[in-house]
Amino acid sequence: MKKNTQYNLLIALTYSVTLIGGMVLGFKFLKDQGYKFQKTTQVAYNNTEKVDEIIHIINGNYVDDVNADTLHHLPIDSLLHSLDPHSMYLPPAKANELTETLGGEFQGIGVEYYILNDSLLVTNVVKDGPAFLAGIKQGDRIIKIDTATVSGRSLPRDQMIGRIKGRKGTAVKLTIVRQGDRIPLVLNVNRDRVKLSSIDASYLLNADVGYVRISKFGTETDKDFVDAVRNLKARGMKKLVLDLRDNGGGYLTAATGLANQILQENKLIVYTEGKHEPRTDYIATGGGEFEQGKLAVLINENSASASEILAGAIQDWGRGVIIGRRSFGKGLVQEQFPFEDGSALNLTIARYYTPLGRSIQKSYKKGYTAYQNEIEDRFNDGELTKTALLKDSLKSKDFTPGGIRPDIYVKMDTTGYNRLYNKLISKKVLFDFVYDVLANRYTAAYLDNHLATFAISEIDYKDLLKYIHGRNIELDPKQLMAAKPVICNDVKGLLCKYHLGDAGYYRAINLSDPMVKQAITTLQ
Repeated sequence: MKKNTQYNLLIALTYSVTLIGGMVLGFKFLKDQGYKFQKTTQVAYNNTEKVDEIIHIINGNYVDDVNADTLHHLPIDSLLHSLDPHSMYLPPAKANELTETLGGEFQGIGVEYYILNDSLLVTNVVKDGPAFLAGIKQGDRIIKIDTATVSGRSLPRDQMIGRIKGRKGTAVKLTIVRQGDRIPLVLNVNRDRVKLSSIDASYLLNADVGYVRISKFGTETDKDFVDAVRNLKARGMKKLVLDLRDNGGGYLTAATGLANQILQENKLIVYTEGKHEPRTDYIATGGGEFEQGKLAVLINENSASASEILAGAIQDWGRGVIIGRRSFGKGLVQEQFPFEDGSALNLTIARYYTPLGRSIQKSYKKGYTAYQNEIEDRFNDGELTKTALLKDSLKSKDFTPGGIRPDIYVKMDTTGYNRLYNKLISKKVLFDFVYDVLANRYTAAYLDNHLATFAISEIDYKDLLKYIHGRNIELDPKQLMAAKPVICNDVKGLLCKYHLGDAGYYRAINLSDPMVKQAITTLQ
């Protein structure tokens, strides 16, 4: 198989696994890494002064020694890439987006939507959010935002978002079309702060095994985790599967806060150290919500930063079993330095180490591009798909490959992930089919009551094939036969996501997930 084809299949597989999980393909998770705290806003009046200010910040804070004289002639991005892959400059919009993502809330109306046939289809309404209170419902189509008609226009997604989001206290007028109604509705929605949980799903896998999936480590993650665990314990949970797959990280303090809920008192969670940062130890304080009980932690190649802090601490202390594939290998700590214009510098100031002194940062000596392609290299080398795995050495401080290696390895199953499947994913055909056709055939109550046994019917599947033909995609019979199980599983997951939310999505796909099955077996 050619390298490009292999990588396309890797992308398709990753996209399928994280279909609704909140992660964007590629290397978005490089942006989601942890920060210790923010310092006072720095002032920079133009680009040249900003570069000078950045170099000044680097000299006083960077994790290693730097020859500043070699940096002055470089543009900002190249300047930071010459340091390490995680130090980066964020323009105002990106800096604000990252703050909202990790802060667990944003200012807006509280809807999720999908651009279907050049209109905005509302796929989820945050309970008790501004849109919910204004009467917007799932399945509504937004055709006009204030005076701007959006239906039938190929507006870029960022422009769509920009028209809906806004400052708390401001209003937006939405014209919507609701199924069954001939006359469009006009609703005025007052924007407000909308809180989002970093817990994607929490439910019982069986009578005594709970499942909690965390997508990122934000300011409220430890509190969200406590709420989820208390709820599951009240329903009989004694063992826990903690899913950190595709979790790109977040705040360092969020990871240590969650570790506090799992590790016993006086256990070292992690320590950080850099040229300008003396060693700082983070110690468990005890009294956590899940200090007792069997624990399995799921990780994969996209689990990074704060995820690795938590997994490394659990592994070093033998508190639980780590299942999956080697994690990303991000052991650098960033601090954010904001500028007056709303932009910010995320600068690496320290490395973090697991309780046994392991630095899990993978090498970036070959440069920024090679670092970005390292996951692809793992796929091409067979690390992600082979049955065998190199043994982990918990006592080794020279952790050359980088990342946390699992105690139990579960290979990536690429069966059915071929060119046809890749094309359906890249063209969003499965999304479109579910939202355009299938969503109206089933109800949330039906799916909730029949989730364990529900499968896409032959009628649904035949209609999907017609839908694919309508998109002028050629169906190779052999590739279709191989990809059919994966396609049907994805369609089921998307349908459950639409009607039952993120929790429903994970309840559906976890029924056949090999890592989840392995975790249940291990915890018996």
